[in-house]
Amino acid sequence: MDTNPTPPDSGELGGVYAALRPLLLSIAYEMVGAIGEAEDIVQEAFLRFHREVATGKKIESPKAWLATVTTRLAINHVKSARVRRETYVGSWLPEPLLTDAAPDAGRHVETSDALSMAFLVLLERLGPVERAVFLLRDVFDFGFDEIAEIVGKSEDNCRQIAVRARRHVQDRKPRFEASRKRREELARRFFEAVGAGRTEGLVDLLAADVVVYTDGGGKGPAFPQPIYGRERVTRLFSGYRPEALGAVEQRFAEVNGQPGVVFFDEESRAVGVIALDIAGGQVVAVRTITNPEKLRHLDEPSRPVPVD
Repeated sequence: MDTNPTPPDSGELGGVYAALRPLLLSIAYEMVGAIGEAEDIVQEAFLRFHREVATGKKIESPKAWLATVTTRLAINHVKSARVRRETYVGSWLPEPLLTDAAPDAGRHVETSDALSMAFLVLLERLGPVERAVFLLRDVFDFGFDEIAEIVGKSEDNCRQIAVRARRHVQDRKPRFEASRKRREELARRFFEAVGAGRTEGLVDLLAADVVVYTDGGGKGPAFPQPIYGRERVTRLFSGYRPEALGAVEQRFAEVNGQPGVVFFDEESRAVGVIALDIAGGQVVAVRTITNPEKLRHLDEPSRPVPVD
């Protein structure tokens, strides 16, 4: 994956690239749930923009033009991805995004909850156009006149789509611990208990209906179905050892706005990610990704430089 795509020529086009790339990458990532594919979509949008400008075409609003192309490319991608998801092995989770490093894909999302894996999985239930309308309106605050132009529908139709999508999302929208400090504290206690094999320390930290999702994509260790309930999850983690993944190092990280850890092997390659959903002072969901294709962008050599 090219995490540092070549921008258009310097000067005015370079300024457009620098100013709009974070927003466009945020839209693409929220739509497709994969940072590498989001990068490709944004790169393609800028290449098309560059070609248009090179022919002498006057583009009044680069933001509107690029947002339109990015969203339409993402809609097409989602449509084709749905076919592939039908044959995906086990649970599907989005590619993890390390938001504590403030990468571009997270800079234009106002709340960490809107970047959470739980929220992105929920968006998978929406149709491609529904997802685009909902995100553009409720997450990125586009006007309905802009959204109508982007998705090629009337404003009234877009309003109806937004209401329908919002109702669907609100009924299932995940809730998280409001205090970031409290979330991090509980997460550290959880991982310390797991690392020490202290099952008694886990029981109080887990919600009664806690669930574990594991995404190996048929290429990494994972369970074929989610694991439900405090007792089963406690037993699961009592025998959990990162060494089984080939991990020699564990680092705390903010994963999609939620507390988690990243595991690295001796060659500094990411071999696993765990993200926690915490609400009401307990862990309500654990999301583990071991599919190597979803972890390549986290390898030490290609990690993004933190943005001030």
